[in-house]
Amino acid sequence: MLSENLPPEAAYAVLQAHDVRFDGRLYVGVTSTGIYCRPVCRVRLPRRENCRFFSTAAQAEAERFRPCMKCRPELAPRALPWTTMDASRTLAQQAAAWLDTCDDAEASVEDLATHLGITSRHLRRIFQAEHGVSPLQYLQTRRLLLAKALLTDSTLPVSEIAFAAGFASLRRFNAAFIEHYRLQPTALRREGGGAAPVSRLRLSYRQPYDVAGVLAFLAPRAIAGVEVVGEGGVTRSLALMHAGERHAGWLRVSFDKAGEVGIELSPSLWPAVGSLLPLLRRWLDLDADPETIAAALGDGAVPGQRLPGCLDRFELTVRAVLGQQVTVAAARTLAGRFVERFGEVLPDAPAACQRLFPTPERIATATRDDIASLGIIGRRADSLIALAQAWPTLAFARREGTPEAAAQELTAIPGIGPWTANYMLMRGWSWPDVFPPGDVVLRKALSAGGPLVSPKIYLEAAERYRPFRSYAVLHLWRHS
Repeated sequence: MLSENLPPEAAYAVLQAHDVRFDGRLYVGVTSTGIYCRPVCRVRLPRRENCRFFSTAAQAEAERFRPCMKCRPELAPRALPWTTMDASRTLAQQAAAWLDTCDDAEASVEDLATHLGITSRHLRRIFQAEHGVSPLQYLQTRRLLLAKALLTDSTLPVSEIAFAAGFASLRRFNAAFIEHYRLQPTALRREGGGAAPVSRLRLSYRQPYDVAGVLAFLAPRAIAGVEVVGEGGVTRSLALMHAGERHAGWLRVSFDKAGEVGIELSPSLWPAVGSLLPLLRRWLDLDADPETIAAALGDGAVPGQRLPGCLDRFELTVRAVLGQQVTVAAARTLAGRFVERFGEVLPDAPAACQRLFPTPERIATATRDDIASLGIIGRRADSLIALAQAWPTLAFARREGTPEAAAQELTAIPGIGPWTANYMLMRGWSWPDVFPPGDVVLRKALSAGGPLVSPKIYLEAAERYRPFRSYAVLHLWRHS
């Protein structure tokens, strides 16, 4: 199955040109070697008759091809997870997103079908049609490629890699690795020249990437004690759940090589790397298609614009509430006080990120006076407490259902209006097609110097940016 129905001759031309636009969308399996590569691979060009083309790594592995050691398919950016599509394709993409973050070693197709609210038979049918493999084949490929990345880029023992990648036991991991890649995991580590002296992950993206723009967006929003943004990247604290256990630590993101992001993790976060990597990709919008987005935005688009997401959805919602009707700088000050009062101390972390953002459980038990004493008005204190108390039941928190349903659910919480709910979806879900209603800056931008457009004209004007209205929001904010 070829990427976007690309004919084989055209796919071979992509391979000959090493066309980076198809990185993550096209893979070539070479029958003479049994290895599959990215189109950007710089090994000797294989003969056309020896090439088979696939749109995903999972399809290549289902046909018994092994990943290339040089171009490393596990590093490739992924296809855009959300586009305009019919209901079946949407379900198939939501199923893939669930599998990408699945940390249950015993997860089944029935579990996924229940999560989506469909039958397992229907799930298998639509997943095969969209991705060319079964859900379990897709999950197996994701876990094996993560393990391959950890074997190459980390110093973790093989037993820890097995569990971090989502396998229930070392025996199962070894058996799967040998069956698919026809070598022992330890042999792969030896073949790569031994583990690196410092564990550091690499994540790829499609160029161009507006590094300066992303950092300029994050820097004024960086919360004291939690994160710091420098010229080359971001350092911050984080806590997340993986396989039923909470892991807290710090990470450092560095944009020090074109096409790649370097990730350093504290030792406490390495066991949770399977859950962390999808969060990192969404936070930094590494799977975006910059050319398609630039075409949607039109004249004046910044090359490589990205939509910064978040690593902690509760943190993002709190920040959105604190930012209502105040400047970015004022919201940052309030968030710093909030963290200082309610955040947990993180030992052995860099000086700039020695606190964790408060948990929903902590804020759910806070009082109005506790929060208001920080200079946060009472209505917002009430809203934060209500949000924290509702958090365990919110589909938004679990990233389930449709964005429309999630927005409706959020606006049912006192103090959260349509604008705030849309902003939460734009960054909390990394949803590409959000246009917050009634935004004054956007209304001015769309008025082209004339009288402010009406709400109806405002929404009609936003239609030309579909399906990338979220990117248009950042584009218009930036240029206003």
